Amino acid sequence: MAIKLGSLRLRKGAKWSNGDPVTAQDFVYSWRLTVNPKTASEYAYIFEGIHNATQITAGKAPVSSLGIKADGKYKLTVTLDRQIPYFKLLMGFGVFFPENQHAVEKFGSKYGTASKYMVYNGPFIPKGWNGSNLSWKLVKNPTYWDKKHVKLTHINYSVNKTPATSLNLYQAGKLDGTLLDSQAAKNYKGKSGFLIRRKSATQYLSPNLKKDPYFKNLKLRQALSLAINRKALSTTLGGANLPATTMSPEGISKVNGEDFASYVTTPATKAINSYNPAKAEKLYKEALKELGKSKLSFSLLSYDDDLSKKAVEFVQSQLEGNLKGLTVNVQSIPKKAALAKMVSGDFDVAFTGWFADFQDPISFLDLFTMHNTYNFGHWSNATYDREIAKSKVTADPAERYRILRSAEQLLLIQQGSIPLFHADEAWLVRPSVKGIQYNGAGINYNFKTAYMAK
Repeated sequence: MAIKLGSLRLRKGAKWSNGDPVTAQDFVYSWRLTVNPKTASEYAYIFEGIHNATQITAGKAPVSSLGIKADGKYKLTVTLDRQIPYFKLLMGFGVFFPENQHAVEKFGSKYGTASKYMVYNGPFIPKGWNGSNLSWKLVKNPTYWDKKHVKLTHINYSVNKTPATSLNLYQAGKLDGTLLDSQAAKNYKGKSGFLIRRKSATQYLSPNLKKDPYFKNLKLRQALSLAINRKALSTTLGGANLPATTMSPEGISKVNGEDFASYVTTPATKAINSYNPAKAEKLYKEALKELGKSKLSFSLLSYDDDLSKKAVEFVQSQLEGNLKGLTVNVQSIPKKAALAKMVSGDFDVAFTGWFADFQDPISFLDLFTMHNTYNFGHWSNATYDREIAKSKVTADPAERYRILRSAEQLLLIQQGSIPLFHADEAWLVRPSVKGIQYNGAGINYNFKTAYMAK
């Protein structure tokens, strides 16, 4: 039986930057485009539970049967196949935002590849971004419905190859905010402008069980985990990064006042995700014997940014130093190329991560179900999949969190992925910058209320 939600009424007067009104049909078009199997969206899975979404992405139902309907220009009705406990949180995630059909069809394959190939309905419009350049602007949107409360006329963005370059520009008065590397974070901690931005993020290793069957050996995966000193890794990368013994980061959700990450943690889960080189060596030797090998080698794939390169070099040193006979070859390449390899399965072990789309543990735990697009390592466990599926139809919050806890504990013990650190950030922001709204999940920054104090 389908569940029909109450109709949602849109604000009249909202416009796209091309002058078109923002209507209910823009939401219908956007949602249908995402679940359409021809689009092959990596995020189609997140529509599961909206009427017919799963059948549509599998090619078993027409796109027009999706549970969303425009009742006139400003009234939207959504129908669910089942209750979605976190439905309201989903609505704040960008993949559920509207799209302007005129713009999508006009720009075709160029849509979204540069600022001029998009239209906007928020407080700012990007200008000058061509898809690869290192500087651009956000300028105040003259068609925004609440433009009288937008105080900034423009925001300048500058991408720099190293944090040191950004810091120099900040010190020269050419930037008002900059991300800090590990050394700078230590130097500026406690000083004016220093702040930590907590991100609902976890960086982890993903062994490819499909390409390299020896990673199916549980002792091998556990040996890799135990051989890495996460505290030392976090110190190397910077004071804002925290060692991870769970997949769900601290602050993702609360269970009766207790942080979900603490709720998940047991002595067993913590032990298998903590540094224990002696136990790592023991398990590694047992794994080699079971696999009929005297040594192993694999490539470790990562992005080529400063933090990723430092992280994988540290991991390489730890694994080779603590697991005798293991050779780790680091492959740091541009993010776009690395992601393509991860998606296609062309890697041995990937250093990757996830930033929560919304503040709920399911945003992380859904990733490791058998058929999820982002389950790069192809770890699979039938019990885990059943638990995740069950959590999605459980309305009682306490029972739902209990199910999610059970699932994550299984993931951690089985090392379906190997959590390394929670990637928070250290920043320097001028005290004169006021009113920025920051969220650790989903869309991180809202500049609508931002202003420069005199």
